[in-house]
Amino acid sequence: MTKETKILTGVLAGAALGAVAALLITSSKNEEMKSKVTDWFCDLFDSSKEKISSLADRVTSAATDAAQAAKDKYAEVKP
Repeated sequence: MTKETKILTGVLAGAALGAVAALLITSSKNEEMKSKVTDWFCDLFDSSKEKISSLADRVTSAATDAAQAAKDKYAEVKP
């Protein structure tokens, strides 16, 4: 795991625990608060999915570039 992935995982885990705690602590009378917490968590989850997707795209691009560079170097060295 890279440092970015570890940080993102920690943030998501903390957000999940915080959302669950907030839902458990609030009374059943306070539906508006529960709705706000649920919406916030869903928004956080959606933005995290976008960040993970972006990170995956960057990793794929870097791997493709590295593979091409290796092929180019091999072609230069190959007799």
